[in-house]
Amino acid sequence: MSSSKQRVVVGLSGGVDSAVTAHLLKAQGHEVVAIFMKNWEDDDDSEYCSSRQDFLDAASVADVLGIEIEHVNFAAEYKDRVFAEFLREYQAGRTPNPDVLCNAEIKFKAFLDHAMRLGAEKIATGHYARVRLNPATGLHELLKGLDPSKDQSYFLHRLNQAQLARTLFPVGELHKSEVRRIAEEIGLPNAKKKDSTGICFIGERPFREFLNRYISHAPGPILDERGRKLGRHVGLSFYTLGQRQGLGIGGVKEKGAQRGGGEHAPWFVARKELDTNTLRVVQGHDHPWLLSHRLLAQDASWIAGHPPPAGACAAKTRYRQADAACTVQQADAQGFALHFAQAQWAVTPGQSAVLYDGPVCLGGGVIAATDPPG
Repeated sequence: MSSSKQRVVVGLSGGVDSAVTAHLLKAQGHEVVAIFMKNWEDDDDSEYCSSRQDFLDAASVADVLGIEIEHVNFAAEYKDRVFAEFLREYQAGRTPNPDVLCNAEIKFKAFLDHAMRLGAEKIATGHYARVRLNPATGLHELLKGLDPSKDQSYFLHRLNQAQLARTLFPVGELHKSEVRRIAEEIGLPNAKKKDSTGICFIGERPFREFLNRYISHAPGPILDERGRKLGRHVGLSFYTLGQRQGLGIGGVKEKGAQRGGGEHAPWFVARKELDTNTLRVVQGHDHPWLLSHRLLAQDASWIAGHPPPAGACAAKTRYRQADAACTVQQADAQGFALHFAQAQWAVTPGQSAVLYDGPVCLGGGVIAATDPPG
């Protein structure tokens, strides 16, 4: 991080990570200004997702730190750029990750543009990641956060050189416990605030109830691998691969199940067949239908501006997953193929496959297909 004083606009969310981010930057002598982003308006006054309390928390932090804060409404941009795509993906039977799109389209595009209009030289957020300028290549690299349990580089893999060049991630150098300690030490009012979970526009409300308001759905059969009917689903959009809870077939047992782990093994969603509106389930966590050695990804985005060369690499197919050894094949601006040494569990179309070279995030794409079930 540059030691020279800069005008830095911090995205202050009301949470402890962005609050400590603002404190650290101010302590380093930077001119710090805060922006609170309001990204959702539908039933925002409900018990599930109220930005009002978050703004009050952010304003209290700004007051303690002695910095200005501006409330900016990006709800229209969010609905057009993130939520519309979220609905399209679910309607198509895939399971999208809106946090990835939100970072690329709102936090590091709409927010960045707004900050630049305010005369910012850099922006900063409370993400657990790091940015490094590689002197050998002259390129900015996105690195994992030092706290492996909090690393958020997976969600930031669509950022480009122009965005990274203007971005600071101060808490990426710290562990979460240290962030909490700093917050308490300097008397931040949100030092013990719980971390937010999930997507704000869904909040803690039942996910199925939320999607039901926006997506058309048609009930259909739940079949096992042999075509036996086990029940009825409420609409394919409401299920994701690997899902175990909420299937409504908990009492059904497959006698003599060989590959699934016995007759008492749980059922998991393995396939969604849109052409026949059929949900396929299998019994047992390690059923072959849930394992994939190969995936194809589309809509690739590379942090260096170009794809990595074919060869050995590591990748995540879901957040909080350990890096898995793989081989990159056919990587270009449109997409790529990955072949994993060890089969990956419940690789899900619509989620992101993100590539790594050690701590360096290379970029990634949207999972489009996996090798067919056995």
